[in-house]
Amino acid sequence: MRQLDLVVIVVYLIGIAWIGLRKAGKQKSAKDYFVGEGHMPWWTVSFSVVATETSVLTVISVPGGAYSGQGFGNVELALGYVIGRVVVATVLIPLYKRGGFVSAYQYLGDRFGLKLQGLASVTFVFTRLLAEGVRLFASAIPIKLLLDEFGVHASYRVIIIVLTLITVVYTYLGGIKAVIWTDAIQMGLYLGGAILAVAVLSAHVGGAGYARAWDAGRFTLFDTDFNLAHILTSPFALPTAIIGGAIFAMASHGSDQLIVQRVLATRTLREGQKAMIASGVFVVIQFAAFSLVGALLWSYNQGKSFSELGLSSSDNLYPEFILNGLPVVVSGLLVAGILGAAMGSLSSALNSMSNSTVADIIHSFFRSTPSEDALLRLARWTTLVWATLMAVFACAFSTSTGNVYLTGLTIAGYTYGALLGAFLLGRLVTRANEVDSVVAFLVTIGVMTYIVRVVKIDVTTGGTTVSQPIAAQWLVPIGVVITLAVGGVLSLFHRAPAAGGGSADGAEPGTGPDQLTATAGRN
Repeated sequence: MRQLDLVVIVVYLIGIAWIGLRKAGKQKSAKDYFVGEGHMPWWTVSFSVVATETSVLTVISVPGGAYSGQGFGNVELALGYVIGRVVVATVLIPLYKRGGFVSAYQYLGDRFGLKLQGLASVTFVFTRLLAEGVRLFASAIPIKLLLDEFGVHASYRVIIIVLTLITVVYTYLGGIKAVIWTDAIQMGLYLGGAILAVAVLSAHVGGAGYARAWDAGRFTLFDTDFNLAHILTSPFALPTAIIGGAIFAMASHGSDQLIVQRVLATRTLREGQKAMIASGVFVVIQFAAFSLVGALLWSYNQGKSFSELGLSSSDNLYPEFILNGLPVVVSGLLVAGILGAAMGSLSSALNSMSNSTVADIIHSFFRSTPSEDALLRLARWTTLVWATLMAVFACAFSTSTGNVYLTGLTIAGYTYGALLGAFLLGRLVTRANEVDSVVAFLVTIGVMTYIVRVVKIDVTTGGTTVSQPIAAQWLVPIGVVITLAVGGVLSLFHRAPAAGGGSADGAEPGTGPDQLTATAGRN
């Protein structure tokens, strides 16, 4: 019977690549390759944003977290993310769409100059290489466990290479159109799988099972412990989730090219804003569905601990139910959904890294402007280069015994504050020039490296004191404050930019480039 599940998985992998190429058509320019000439429907872009930010770890860890006592804490986090996306849609997306940009960092080049644009892009691609390499390896962990259950024994490295090869086929040939359409399908598959799991579990536990989970706190939404140490270290403390989560979302969805690129593929400013805000709503629904799976599994398993269930960790809970609690073929579809979550985040990262390399780094550090044909070839070749490097990094990481989930979260803490801070510096401090922004950017990354690696806070629980790192959501506002403070102070030591220099409002409507590399600094 397991062979039927394997057939479903293989058919899915072949089908998703074929659909991506079919929907993408043939690219005629680098701009078409990276933003689809701005012709993508807003709802597919919204689905793509959700699939891009959803890794395998999200799919398997949210049910396990709800089961072990976090309740609906991830939904609380998502509420903060919605607030942040509304701010991004209101403040930052108009800058990008009016400027006709294909990269978020072209705004920094327009406002401050090419040095900061190139620096921000280099920071993005190397941060993304590290983060996505970790996520790619992390994706291989549950996939290996699932394949072992099917009798297919593959090493982490084989899984990483196969996932990368399949994903790079439609990403290399189809560009952003293939990425967005396949992301939309993959999101529908893994979210539909969660809804199906809820239906099956509801039939098993009935209303009494819901009541037991409710009484046991598995439906708890808000963490109202307002102890300062708890607020600073717990991602689920109410102020951390709402305030910190909103600012974190402003960075991840307003200054990270991985997400911004998708929004730039929409037809109009209004559609871009709809895609951004709707993605937040879909994330709330997604987290609620996976949290509900975890709560119902608690009733289904009668509250047994993970060790009593024979599981090594909470991350094995949902995969184990998929394999042993669902009918054949259905379980194959849900495993395919987990594969889809891995491929969705990987394809998005590859295309956005290639985009930033061509639109920002090449343009910032090399003065010659290649032809459209040359840019398109370069776009595809850089996709291959980043895919190779990411697979190599993920394979190398497979020998590590570190906590991959915490590693992946921590990486963003080094740079997100500096990236968002640079955008806000351009908007809020009209006196700031290119030197101010570059110095502030570098100082912020240096200080945040110290904070992430060294600073700990003592938290006392039940008479036991443990040193905990600062919650990831607070790292971004700390970085933003440092960037604004350093840039603002430096701006006081020189004259304000002359009229016609870098504008705090960025490019005016109608001044955006028709070609990929036409935007230059105007300081």
